[in-house]
Amino acid sequence: MNNFEFISPTKIIFGKDEENRIGEILKKEGYQKILLHYGQRSIFKIGLYDKVVKSLQDNNISYIELGSVEPNPKIDLVRKGVEIAKREKVELVLAVGGGSVIDSSKAIACGALTTDDPWCFNAHEKMPQTALPVGVILTISAAGSELSNSCVITNPEIHVKNGFNSDLIRPKFVIMNPTLTFSVSPFQTACGIVDILMHTLERYFSDVDDLIFTDEIALGLIKSVIIAGKRVMKDPYDYNARASLMIASSFSHNGLTGLGSKLYFTVHKLEHIISGTYDRVAHGAGLSILFLAWARYTKEIFIDKWKKLGHNVFAIKSNTVVDQTIDAFEQLFSELKMPIRLSEEKIFSDAFANLANIATANKTKSIIGVKELNYDDIMKIFILAK
Repeated sequence: MNNFEFISPTKIIFGKDEENRIGEILKKEGYQKILLHYGQRSIFKIGLYDKVVKSLQDNNISYIELGSVEPNPKIDLVRKGVEIAKREKVELVLAVGGGSVIDSSKAIACGALTTDDPWCFNAHEKMPQTALPVGVILTISAAGSELSNSCVITNPEIHVKNGFNSDLIRPKFVIMNPTLTFSVSPFQTACGIVDILMHTLERYFSDVDDLIFTDEIALGLIKSVIIAGKRVMKDPYDYNARASLMIASSFSHNGLTGLGSKLYFTVHKLEHIISGTYDRVAHGAGLSILFLAWARYTKEIFIDKWKKLGHNVFAIKSNTVVDQTIDAFEQLFSELKMPIRLSEEKIFSDAFANLANIATANKTKSIIGVKELNYDDIMKIFILAK
């Protein structure tokens, strides 16, 4: 086990109707003026917007609104939010939504307290030195950004999707009401299930062995997500299954399932190339495709890890446990109606060279991982995924 530091300071406020307390919570913490940041239509459809605004008004919390966050949140809206936050002197950014809204809020929170362009953090030119606090009302179980130190933003002008990590951007609190996820579409629910799984799978497949405690947590989380995910796909109003996914979403990406390991997130880096270039591709969809190809390409490196996963999660005991376990994930993704081939997203072989060039800065860099992926490796993974 490697040396590590672990911090998870976000307060979790869990349960039915807890969103109605948002004004009271902010008032108790001394906040008087906030930026209310949200997506497009969903919070209006489920009546959440009205509840939040009423609670803010009842507690004399002044708020400025900024909506229209898209999937794969864009730097242009972040810049607009930074301008508003500076002009209005807001004290906190309240993200009402899922991972895209939360990441956009985190980027605004960092940009609001610097004279630099907020893209500098995602471009890895600088690290934030300070940030406004971020609060969350969670509406989808997926990205885990509500407990994480990660912020992923897309710059469409240069077709780049990058993340950065800083403990400064871990939210101060998150309100989790599983009933707010009842109306999430089957496709977005499935995307979320894949994303939750991948945040732990990427930590599990490290080059650090004999992580008894960490691996058991990881395997338990993976198994619970598969069980709860299948239940939710059959019955979207299954409260306990939705609750399990919501909690798993958070703890899959706060570092708990990777204690003492080394984090590479190779599949995520590959997926960011796909959805950064093709904005139509949902993050979870890109992950379901690329994880299977990456798994088959690198399986010999992780024989023991695959055996342990196959035995514990899928009860596979045969001599071909590695291949059968990868096949079990493919079957799971198919059951979730998630894509398993790039061609399903209308990405064909003639695009692979350009994507591999983007991933390697025209063959000058590699994607770092347990197995370092150069241009040729990435091309082979894309071919396996075609």
